[in-house]
Amino acid sequence: MAERPAEGENGSMLAAWVSTTPEEAQALLAGIYGIAGIADRLSSERDDTFFVSDTSGGRYVLKIANPAEDQTAIDFQNGALLHLEASAPAVPVPRLVRTLSGLENHAYETADGRRNVRLLTYIDGELQYRMPASPAQSRNLGKTLAQLQLGLEHYHGLAPRQKLMWDISHTLDLREVVDHVDPSRRPAVDAVLEAYERALPAIARLERRQIIHNDFNPHNILLDPQDPSRIAGVIDFGDMVHAPVVNDLAVALSYQLATEDWMQRMAALLDGFASIRPLLREELDLLPLLVRARLAMSVIIAEWRSALRPENRAYIMRNHAIAWRGLQNTAGLAPDDLLHFAPQISEA
Repeated sequence: MAERPAEGENGSMLAAWVSTTPEEAQALLAGIYGIAGIADRLSSERDDTFFVSDTSGGRYVLKIANPAEDQTAIDFQNGALLHLEASAPAVPVPRLVRTLSGLENHAYETADGRRNVRLLTYIDGELQYRMPASPAQSRNLGKTLAQLQLGLEHYHGLAPRQKLMWDISHTLDLREVVDHVDPSRRPAVDAVLEAYERALPAIARLERRQIIHNDFNPHNILLDPQDPSRIAGVIDFGDMVHAPVVNDLAVALSYQLATEDWMQRMAALLDGFASIRPLLREELDLLPLLVRARLAMSVIIAEWRSALRPENRAYIMRNHAIAWRGLQNTAGLAPDDLLHFAPQISEA
């Protein structure tokens, strides 16, 4: 039997903890980083996150992990950000701010357990989902994703051992909770799971594998408000995994497919990605299935978790309609269709 997926990234959302108040966050900021500032809470499922503005005009994001967060996961994310700072400084990602003691993070004890504090630089920009889309924007999304992948290509940090719920490589684990899917959507979801199972031998043969961002979605991408086609930043490295590089592209594409012009947006993103990092033929052959696997995962996970956590239903279901429409739009999508839309995406 497949392992039952944990409810949340690396299982951390299963733990309850007492939230840090803004006043407590400000005290931590001063004591650990020597920064006097105002902390305003940001929405987050897995930790306490604050936007910080200091008295000198600096702006940061303060993240206080919940007590169940694996230190390995925190070190993995820190290592990726430091690696990107050195290997791909042009890729717009947050920078890790060291503590007064020169450490990457600070741990302290609370009544709930050990908590870990990190401070990241703040990136100016507007979240992609709040901005108008365009072919130029989609093309630049593809380019940025490819550049980010190349920046992480030689990062060999130690990933957490526990399976990640949002890893396409573990799609079939979700059979354990698929009964939560509404009967009207169940046949489409089951068809994807069956197709994925049939494709397992081909997936296993994919050679290009590395650590990938794995969550390149409109809530994690910042755009320039003055030029919405320009990518200002990529945030949230909490879902990174070691996986086939094409999985990263499948995740990104899955958020482009719920509109009337989804074919044009898909083609533009593929074109941008391939201008930096063309796909191999075996990756192209699997890409439509991997996109649909990610969409099916989004449907299953949202319906399962919203049933378990009805008080947080609005947040959990925020991408559900997009995923379901994308799954419907791509019902007949085939590899040769991708070549028709964007003929240069694949290397022979």
